[in-house]
Amino acid sequence: MSVLEIIAGILLILASVAIVVLVLSQESKGNGLSGVIGGGMAEDTRSRFGSSAIIRYTKYAAIALFVLTIAVGLINVLM
Repeated sequence: MSVLEIIAGILLILASVAIVVLVLSQESKGNGLSGVIGGGMAEDTRSRFGSSAIIRYTKYAAIALFVLTIAVGLINVLM
């Protein structure tokens, strides 16, 4: 393995962890099962920072993940 492959692999792992964290930190759009059982009366009191910022960062992380995946594939083919 070359140094370039190792660096690209580490960046790919970091991008995938970042996208998982960002997706899990987003606020859900539906009530899910609690809305069905409780009739929609339950409120979520957890505070989360601006949903528009999370959505924007998630898009950037998804683009980075896509580009890094293509780059790692090309590196493996060419070397």
